[in-house]
Amino acid sequence: MGEYLDLVREYNVLGAFWVNIQLAFWSALLALVLGSVLALFRISPIPTLRWAGTAYVTVFRNMPLTIIMVFMVLGAWGQLSVTLSSDFDMNFFRLAVLALAVYHAAFVCEAIRSGVNTVPLGQAEAARAIGLPFLASARLIILPQAFRGAVAPLGNVLIALIKNTTVAAAASVATETSSVMRTMIEFNSSWIIAIFFTFAVGYVILVTPVGLASTFLSQRLAVRR
Repeated sequence: MGEYLDLVREYNVLGAFWVNIQLAFWSALLALVLGSVLALFRISPIPTLRWAGTAYVTVFRNMPLTIIMVFMVLGAWGQLSVTLSSDFDMNFFRLAVLALAVYHAAFVCEAIRSGVNTVPLGQAEAARAIGLPFLASARLIILPQAFRGAVAPLGNVLIALIKNTTVAAAASVATETSSVMRTMIEFNSSWIIAIFFTFAVGYVILVTPVGLASTFLSQRLAVRR
């Protein structure tokens, strides 16, 4: 057991999980902002905006995340010279964050749109009756209630995002969990079962509180009709 603990410290497994936590945090923030804008597009009275939001969601929900990750490295960085940081490793980290955010924004959009469906129709009609324009009624009346109704689906998106951060290996983020696990197994095959369970349990520890919190908040903040 002591030998395996030394192995965990040698490969800095906790540090690898910290990288994935940071990936999830920053990409979740970006995805929430972009997804909120897309949700506004989807419920907009302007047909062009509705079409743009629908097209984005349709394309990215049906596109593999790995393809987006590979494009960020080989396409955006390798061919188009898109650089998000002068630091080599940080540049790949930020490209991975961008890929995760772009992909999950489509799911955030649909989660928020499902929350919009929980808002009583009379709320929007009352906003129009008092002369509020679309953006004002969305910002002040519809979206605040929609977010309350979308807590559970947003929690599911966050859980999926946390697990999907392992795909960052495709964007050359070498210090995240899937890369570290692969290296550990490659050079320490006698510990393969223990290595696998270490990372599996680690993700259970990360994901379980998110699921419990989203369930609790969805019940606590649900829109009462």
